[in-house]
Amino acid sequence: MSSILIKAATIVNEDRIFASDVFIKDGFIEQIAPSVNIKADKEINAEGLHLLPGCIDDQVHFREPGLTHKADIFSESRAAVAGGITSFMEMPNTVPNTVTQELLEEKYSIAAKKSLANYSFFMGATNDNLEEVLKTDPERVCGIKIFMGSSTGNMLVDNEKTLESIFSKTPMLIATHCEDEETIRRNMEIFKERYVENISPEMHPLIRSAEACYKSSSFAVELAKKHNTRLHILHISTGKETELFTNTIPLQDKRITAEACIHHLWFSDEDYQEKGNWIKWNPAVKTAADRDAILKAVINGSIDVIATDHAPHTIEEKSKSYLQAPSGGPLVQHALLAMLQFYHQEKLSLQQIVEKMAHNPSICFKLKQRGFIREGYYADIVLADLNQQVKVSKENILSKCRWSPFEGYTFDSRITHTIVSGHLAYENGQFNDSKPGERLMFHSNY
Repeated sequence: MSSILIKAATIVNEDRIFASDVFIKDGFIEQIAPSVNIKADKEINAEGLHLLPGCIDDQVHFREPGLTHKADIFSESRAAVAGGITSFMEMPNTVPNTVTQELLEEKYSIAAKKSLANYSFFMGATNDNLEEVLKTDPERVCGIKIFMGSSTGNMLVDNEKTLESIFSKTPMLIATHCEDEETIRRNMEIFKERYVENISPEMHPLIRSAEACYKSSSFAVELAKKHNTRLHILHISTGKETELFTNTIPLQDKRITAEACIHHLWFSDEDYQEKGNWIKWNPAVKTAADRDAILKAVINGSIDVIATDHAPHTIEEKSKSYLQAPSGGPLVQHALLAMLQFYHQEKLSLQQIVEKMAHNPSICFKLKQRGFIREGYYADIVLADLNQQVKVSKENILSKCRWSPFEGYTFDSRITHTIVSGHLAYENGQFNDSKPGERLMFHSNY
């Protein structure tokens, strides 16, 4: 359908909440007004619903190519859309790793056919592919990803000379996973000596420790300041790390920014006893004090973006012993619902949720015409009912892995409609897969 009219919505956008109609035509928002009386191909009665700009998730692992037994771009983009995420940026540790321009474009070709959401893919850095990294087009690719500490795959960049070269020569945004590998290995040796094979998930935040995170994050910040690099540090997991970032300048002027993830805002080390490997992530979920400090930094603007680090593994894989079970879990379907739960709990305002999950990712990555409800912008829109409950169960989980760390939890909100680039992709539990999402485009003036 080429036109959609949304009637009587309560819009949350740019720090305002107001009632309005929205008219969408040929993929774009054409008119926002108290009353729009234009004949449209589809009309949605949004009375009692809140209209939000679609979430932009700057960190997902959709596992394609090479790991599609866990997830794929089709399955995970549908889960994202059902959760109110209209755009995603995907990481390079697929198989093969996305470390050449040819492999990068192959991912875009897959997404152009299979992704229900809008998409972008990070170019991966290694110890020896600087030449390929520097070929990356900043107007067509979201950024460069560096694993400064191994997570999954074989993409650890631990050569200081290489890091200096990447930070000094890359003109676009660099996103980093920061954990110090030497510290983690030393901790693991201590725990293996003490517990042999009987290491439990509760020990995960002691092995992948706060010290390992801060040592790596502070080094990344030091490099970025030295070379005036545009640095974005992913999944901050400790209170101490939040001190590395500022809230004294506008986001568009920041050279160093940070992201918080749903799991580090929601869980703490007190949850390992019940959840075990199901909340095993890298970086690890740490103390309640760390969790509270991260939320405080989100609220005060030291941390700029909320994302998921959606990283599915199969139930069989996660059911293994601590040492054998991989880190990561599925989150895209329930990320916005989790943050709307924070609204119900009076921890975040609706305006703050929209800012951190839509506006700020757009500003941070210099996205073209997305992340805001504005005339002339792409119609990436979510309608949510804040008065209807959803209980998470195996039966309604959409990720290919068919589990969630939120299983059994009841959220107090429900996503009713998701519009992606003007296409009504999701409506009350039903998908329309007839039109794929679009490639995200960026301003390159770093």
